[in-house]
Amino acid sequence: MNREVVVLCHPTREEAKTFSELLKTSLQSEGVKVVESFSPSTELVIVLGGDGTMLRAAEMVYGTPIPILGINLGKVGFLAEIQNPSIEELSRAITHRSYRADPRLVLHYSVQRESQEVTEGWSLNEVVIERSNSAMVELFVQIDNRPLSRWGCDGVICATPTGSTAYAFSAGGPIVWPEVDAITLLPLAAHALYSRPMVVSSESTIGIDIESLRAEIVADGMRRFSLLKGDRITINKNRIEINLAHIESALFTDRLVAKFKLPVEGWRGEESI
Repeated sequence: MNREVVVLCHPTREEAKTFSELLKTSLQSEGVKVVESFSPSTELVIVLGGDGTMLRAAEMVYGTPIPILGINLGKVGFLAEIQNPSIEELSRAITHRSYRADPRLVLHYSVQRESQEVTEGWSLNEVVIERSNSAMVELFVQIDNRPLSRWGCDGVICATPTGSTAYAFSAGGPIVWPEVDAITLLPLAAHALYSRPMVVSSESTIGIDIESLRAEIVADGMRRFSLLKGDRITINKNRIEINLAHIESALFTDRLVAKFKLPVEGWRGEESI
């Protein structure tokens, strides 16, 4: 049976293109065909780049079980987890299928306008409701059909655990371990007595009513739609998941330590417990 993988490169990184050519030669010598276009027979999508390239790959595989294996060429990326593997190591893992795929929670959103759905979509990282001009946006937020708060703010982020290390993290949200089944709700610069980040069940439904003249909804920083006063956004767990593949067994805790150079010197291991 012919085996086929896709390699997706960051469009402007020369090191990604060079790595891609070397990997292609190595895999093809082992009978694994490397192609640039996705098809139903694709076994794996290999991404050479940072989180932006990974999100492009997520669009490619959305709705399929095909996993994404990310090689991080960015700076602080979390989606592309593997750091600088050798060509031989990576080729061997792919040839022998010695990688595992972890399903990641995906969000679904829909926009209702005058009782009609005008758009719907998904996100792997986050859905953001944000202002579309210099004025802050007025939002009324509900959880599971119960009122939570009205915020005048720059926007609201609804993030998956995968997205908790992306925009939500830079805006002051908590880091959520990937295996935690939850959604982070984070108001941006809200003029309100209470505007702390909140973590709700992935089984909850978040409703957001637009009370200002205009706003925007943005999914993963890529898919945008203009909102009007009176629109209602519904955000909940998607029935579709996206699989991220790993060839390393490093725990998320270890990745945090490595990414942020956290001070762990002097740790004495299990003997200190």
